[in-house]
This record gives sequence, C-alpha cells and structure tokens, in this order.
Amino acid sequence: KKIIHCSKKNLINIVLDIEKYPEFVPWCIEGRIYEKNETQDLIEIKADLKVGKKFLNETYTSLVVYYKNKSKILVTNIDGPLKHLTNEWFFKEIHNGTELKFNIEFELKNNLLNAIMKKSFNFGITKITDAFEKRAFDLFK
Repeated sequence: KKIIHCSKKNLINIVLDIEKYPEFVPWCIEGRIYEKNETQDLIEIKADLKVGKKFLNETYTSLVVYYKNKSKILVTNIDGPLKHLTNEWFFKEIHNGTELKFNIEFELKNNLLNAIMKKSFNFGITKITDAFEKRAFDLFK
C-alpha cells in the first residue's frame, strides 16, 4: 500500500502506458502493446514486456484488463517464462493523491530463477512501486 501524490486518473494512465515502462521501471528493457480494445466498462491490452539486463532477459506476454468502475487493473500471463502470474492494482482517490495497492503472485518455469526471484521479491517490488511514484512526481509535480 502506498500513497502517490497525483490523481487516480493520471496514475492509472501511467500504469497502462506499458510502452513507456523502459523509461522508468527497473529491469524493464522493452514494452510493446500489440492489441488494445476499449469498451464503456473496460480496457483490454495484450502486451509484451522484456525484463532483465542486456544479456540476460526474458520476454513475457500479458493480458492487462482495466476495470473502470472498480478502479482495478488485473494482469495475467499469456506466454513466456512465467508458469503463473496474477498482478492486481487497486486505486483509491484520497485527499491530494491516490492510494495504490499492488498485489502480485508469480511462478517462473525455471526453478532456479524462481528461487532467486522469490528471495529478492520484496526488494524488487519496493523498487518498482517507488519507480511508479517517481514517474507520477516527474510528470505531475
């Protein structure tokens, strides 16, 4: 849970702007949206993220669904190195900012990498949420 000092709408737009992730998300090398559909109630995005470092990286494909009425984004994996991914973002407007709740569950297909990722998980999540907070500050001071 984190309070980010920008409007809920602006923060949601930052999260949905996957192609900009390499500019501010740690370990994100490339973000590509290849399908986007919008209805009155939701936005569905199919996207690839390449994560890692220059020579050691993986690309995974996700389905990102933004439920407008619930102020919730749900991310699930479609293809790539993940055996399982569920990532939920919840946004709640408060005073002069937005309360962001971020939940993630994942399992990599590679057992060794999975063990390494699980050990550094909290550090990684903190760096990622801090990156979104900094992005909001940089864009909407």
